[in-house]
Amino acid sequence: MRIRNLSLFIVLVALLASCQSVQQAQSPEEWSKNAVIYEVNVRQYTPQGTFNAFTTHLPQLKELGANILWFMPIYPISREARKGTLGSYYAVKDYNKVNPEFGNAEDFRALVQKAHEMGFKVILDWVANHTGRDNAWVTQHPDWFVKDSLGRILSPFDWTDVAKLDYKNKAMREAMQDAMAYWVKEFDVDGFRCDVAGEVSTDFWDDTRAKLDKIKPVFMLAEADKAELTQKAFHADYNWPLLSTMNDIAKGKKVAADIDILLAHHDSLYSPASFKMNFVTNHDENSWNGSEYERMGAGTNAFVVLTYTYPGMPLIYTGQEVGLKKRLSFFEKDTVANWNNPGVFTFYQKLNELKHSQAALAVGKNGGKFIRYATTNKDLYIFERKAKGSRVLVVLNLSDQNRMVNFTMSKPGGVFTDYFQNMKTDISRLEGATLLPWQYKVYVSNAK
Repeated sequence: MRIRNLSLFIVLVALLASCQSVQQAQSPEEWSKNAVIYEVNVRQYTPQGTFNAFTTHLPQLKELGANILWFMPIYPISREARKGTLGSYYAVKDYNKVNPEFGNAEDFRALVQKAHEMGFKVILDWVANHTGRDNAWVTQHPDWFVKDSLGRILSPFDWTDVAKLDYKNKAMREAMQDAMAYWVKEFDVDGFRCDVAGEVSTDFWDDTRAKLDKIKPVFMLAEADKAELTQKAFHADYNWPLLSTMNDIAKGKKVAADIDILLAHHDSLYSPASFKMNFVTNHDENSWNGSEYERMGAGTNAFVVLTYTYPGMPLIYTGQEVGLKKRLSFFEKDTVANWNNPGVFTFYQKLNELKHSQAALAVGKNGGKFIRYATTNKDLYIFERKAKGSRVLVVLNLSDQNRMVNFTMSKPGGVFTDYFQNMKTDISRLEGATLLPWQYKVYVSNAK
């Protein structure tokens, strides 16, 4: 009798431990708060352009300090009205299959498993606004698409290789949700980056998030700048306003002080829990508008520092961490040629360490208070973020001229560590200091 009771006790203890383990599993809100997102362009990453070839780069990305791997669309690409030789990743032929260009389903499953073992989270690029022109839905369910007065299926914008879906159709919405759920159930992905999310009904996203979370709590990123999407469905959306402002500052069309209105605008519309994804480049910017070096020139590194320290989550695009300067072709094979650039890699590695180690740089409601220090010069952008004993002071000269620091009102104080130089610094010495063109300084109060 005692043996039976002992066995029952052991079983109960095991069950209790299991329940505690489930309860202690981190939610997306927890594991994303100090994370860095990395956009993976599988086609251009390696000469092979496959999942298996990309997997060999995971150790390097771990060393870099990336946390969330966002994979550009991995689904088969339509042939009808295809652009270029290989077509657009965003012209999806089948939502439930893998692009044979990249490998097969088992290759991707193994990649996700390996990434999880190494501590990465994996999110998929999801194209819900439209399908490819020869997606099976076009012939099987033509009523699922938006049509003109003559009954012809429309393309969104000038994207002639895709067909726009009609979100008034309940059956189509359910099929789309089922397709998204498939990747969570069968491949254990951790969420989605949703293409042109603002063109899809908000209530669809709200309902989809609720359904996906019943399978597994997912991280959701919207390609949009639309506050209502982040009320229920999305954790984050795009910081296009910041990108546009940085591009204009680099061209001399705006000044650093113009950044001030962005945070005020965000805080007036968005919930405290939501946040922006900050970036100097991504697949669209690189291919269509030019690399960050084309657009931002000598100011590139200063703007990168801003994206890491300004409220939000920083993004690194394929090749950015090694100083990729060319525009990657969108519809053709165009491999990143050189993955060896220690100087640039170390710069991003150091910034990732900063993001991970400083509570003040967490996103959303977890983040530190933002304190802006005004100066007599409109080209200087100096601010502090402060939370839980963590203080990060950022000093930027966003111009191509020497600029002197003269505070007009409050000023920062205390002894900090120059993060990049690893030197103790009395911040009071900033007053009257001259900053070189595009110079950046980051100071922390709890550097190790």
